[in-house]
Amino acid sequence: MSELSKKDPKGLALLPLLVFIGIYLGAGLVLDMQGMDMAFYQFPSPVAILIGVVVAFIIFKGTIEEKFSMFVKGCGHENVLTMCFIYLFAGAFATVAKNMGGVDSVVNWGLSIIPAEYITAGLFIMAAFIAVATGTSMGTIGAVGPIAIATAQRAGLSPALVVAAIVGGAMFGDNLSVISDTTIAATKTQGVNMSDKFKVNFMIALPPAIITIVLLLMFGQPDHPIPLENLEFSVIKIIPYLVVLILALAGFNVFLTLGIGILVAGIIGIGYGDLNVLTWAQGIYSGFNGMIEIFLLSLMAGGLAHMVTENGGLEWLIRKIKRFIRGEKTAEIGIATISSLADCAIANNTIAIIITGGIARELCEKYHVDPRKSASLLDIWACIFQGFLPYGAQILLAVSLTADTSKLSPLDVIPLLWYQMLLALFAILSIFIPYDRLLIKKHPWNFKTWKAEK
Repeated sequence: MSELSKKDPKGLALLPLLVFIGIYLGAGLVLDMQGMDMAFYQFPSPVAILIGVVVAFIIFKGTIEEKFSMFVKGCGHENVLTMCFIYLFAGAFATVAKNMGGVDSVVNWGLSIIPAEYITAGLFIMAAFIAVATGTSMGTIGAVGPIAIATAQRAGLSPALVVAAIVGGAMFGDNLSVISDTTIAATKTQGVNMSDKFKVNFMIALPPAIITIVLLLMFGQPDHPIPLENLEFSVIKIIPYLVVLILALAGFNVFLTLGIGILVAGIIGIGYGDLNVLTWAQGIYSGFNGMIEIFLLSLMAGGLAHMVTENGGLEWLIRKIKRFIRGEKTAEIGIATISSLADCAIANNTIAIIITGGIARELCEKYHVDPRKSASLLDIWACIFQGFLPYGAQILLAVSLTADTSKLSPLDVIPLLWYQMLLALFAILSIFIPYDRLLIKKHPWNFKTWKAEK
C-alpha cells in the first residue's frame, strides 16, 4: 500500500482496525449463540469497516479535509483499484458461465466419469477442478454438495467424510485459482505475477492433495457401489473454464483472460439458446453486483490501511513481530502467523489477506523474503483456517446441505479435514526446505526495483 510511516510507531493507530475486527467478529459470535444461520456473514463487512474508518477520523490528528485526503489516497491506490476491477470481471465471468449451464456441465461431466467405488476421492478431485476453474469455494460447495450428499446417502458413504472431501477440494481449488479473490488479493498486495504465485503455491498444495486422495481411496469406499444416472452435460459448455485456465497459466493479462472468458461463455450460451444478448449483458451486471461487498470492503480497507500506516500503526506492529524474527525463515513464519490469526478473527480469507498484505510486504523488504513465497503463504494460511473454522461460511454451507439427511454439525466434519491438515504440514515444511521454488527462476529479488515499481 505505502511505505511505513517515519513517525513514531503508535499502537493506538491500530485501534480502527481492531474496532472493525471486533464488531465483525462480535456480531458473528452473538448471532451464532442466537442460532442464526451463517451468523458470521449477517453483519455486512463494509459497514463494519466503515465504523472503523469513523474511529480513525476521530482519533487521528489533522483536519477533516486532511484525513479525508489521506483516506481517499489509500482507496485510490493503483493496486487497490486494480484488485477491485478484477473482482468485477471475475464475478461477471462466473455468473455468465453459470447462467449458460457451464457449472452443471462441469459437475455432471466429472461425476459421470468417476467409478462409483472411487466416488469420495472423485468428489475431492471434482471440487478441486471446479474451484480452480470458477475461483469460488462457496460456489463449488453449493454446486457439488447436493449431488454429493444424495450420492453418499444412496451408496452408504460416510456423510461427514463426503462433506470433508468437498470442502477440502474446494479450498484446494480456491487457493490455486487465478480468478479467486484470495489469489487476486495476495498477488496484488505483494506485487507479483499470478503465474509465479501459482507455481510456488502449486508445489506446496499438490503433495497434500495427492495424499488426501490416497486416504479417501482407502477410507472412502461405499458399502454398495451404484451407478450414477441422469447426469446430463455438454462438453462445449466446459470450454469457457478451460479457456480461462489456459490463458491465465500462459501468462495473459488477467483482464484480457476474464474478458475472453466472458465472451466465449456468452457466445456458447447464445448458440445453445440458454442466453440472448440481453440476458448475457444482465448476467455480466449481476456478476458485478455479486462482487459489490468485496469491492466496497477492499476500497475502504485500502483507505483505512493507509491511514493506519501513515499514523504509525503498522510500524508498531512490525516492531513487535520483529522481536521473534531473526531472518528470512522466521519472517516467513511471521507472515503465515498474521494471515492465520486475521482469518480466525474475521472468518473471511480474502479480508484477512487484504488486512495483512501490507505487513507481509514490509517483512519481505526487511528480511528479503521472496514476495512470490509471501503471496503463497498469505493465501495458503488464510485458506487453511477458512476451511477449518466451524463458523466459516464453507463448512457451514456444506453442513447445511445435510439438514434433511444426517444433520451433521461442523464438529463432525473438522476431524476429517485431512487436506487442510496436510497443507499446513507441507506449508511449514516449505519454509525450512524451500522445494516449492523448483518451478520458478532462482534469483536474488531486486527489492529496490520491486518497491519502486509496485
